[in-house]
Amino acid sequence: MRRMIALVAVFGFVTMATMSARAEGVTPPTLGEDGLYHHDWFHESFLDLAEDLDESHGDGKRVVLMFEQAGCIYCKKVNTEILTDPEVNKFVRENFNVIQLNLWGDREVTDLDGEALPEKELARKWAVMFTPTIVFLPETAEKAAGRNGKQAAVAVMPGAFAKGTFLDLFTWVREKGYETDEPFQKYHIRQIEKRRAAASN
Repeated sequence: MRRMIALVAVFGFVTMATMSARAEGVTPPTLGEDGLYHHDWFHESFLDLAEDLDESHGDGKRVVLMFEQAGCIYCKKVNTEILTDPEVNKFVRENFNVIQLNLWGDREVTDLDGEALPEKELARKWAVMFTPTIVFLPETAEKAAGRNGKQAAVAVMPGAFAKGTFLDLFTWVREKGYETDEPFQKYHIRQIEKRRAAASN
């Protein structure tokens, strides 16, 4: 009985989140046969990461990789709650090309160092242990300088975080905060204080 109540509660929550997203003009993700939630705006890629970087740079966007796996409740949270938030959705879509990877997948990916290997082996190579893990790559393949994606990454978000943290990290990367003397933690605190001040006015 408790399990049934829990399932009903989860279904009700997801349904409410979906209805809310649609009301805001955001298309909710669909659950694929692979067990992952897919957004129709995720980047369609041949999974050659160097090409993705240069193509995205030409479009004025950055590349971010999302490692996920079937049955991951935190991946579900990111896809059905965070990425369907209108503010987050708009910012990410306008500034990033999101490439979704399956932690246990077999699609071939060409790493920035030129090595081609299945998704699951890339995950091991990059020491991805948790899902979701969001990897922010450098602006161009040239800036990767022959390093692999793990070595060249400018930031990594392991796990699911609330809207504020999620959006702040995407903004920090977009603004190239990693090239400044202000680490993300201090930037995030500054943004929290700004939001609090704005809410009190």
